[in-house]
Amino acid sequence: MAAAGEARGESVAAGVSQQASLVEQGSSAGLQLTPAARKARPSDLVALAEQVEKADDFVRANACNRLTVIAEQIRYLQEQARKVLEEANRDASLHHVACNFVKKPGNTYYLYQRNSGQRYFSMLSPKEWGASCPSKFLGAYKLQHDMSWTPSEETEKKDAELNVLEKLLSQQAALPPCSEPNFQGLTQ
Repeated sequence: MAAAGEARGESVAAGVSQQASLVEQGSSAGLQLTPAARKARPSDLVALAEQVEKADDFVRANACNRLTVIAEQIRYLQEQARKVLEEANRDASLHHVACNFVKKPGNTYYLYQRNSGQRYFSMLSPKEWGASCPSKFLGAYKLQHDMSWTPSEETEKKDAELNVLEKLLSQQAALPPCSEPNFQGLTQ
């Protein structure tokens, strides 16, 4: 039975020699190895092979996990790019809408469509027009200082984001230079 185990260990060790590398035998820089240390037992080779195989599995799993994170980041960035392009198209379209006044950043304008299909901006909301509203109301948009347009239902959220950014910029400018980012006070 012991001979069968050793034979199996030797056959595993023989197959392992391609996967696991042993240190070349030769000069041991003045150190004398004991006879027991000169010849490895088959079970030692099996353990070495198992360790190498386990390390390979961990390296593969780690690489897969990291690649999965990168793939998720790529999907997120693709979605962000799609949103940026949609917003740029919307903003360009809104800047070409007919208008009889100079639009000023920070103001909300109301988009209407005539029966002829022409879209136009008005300073009057549907509420201000009342029952005499001459056209179909399409939506309200706030013109931002960067000349982008924010739909009225998103202005509160956008204004809150801009306030946080403004607070960040003003606090960072008032602080002495430091090597690490300082976000202190943003959540208060």
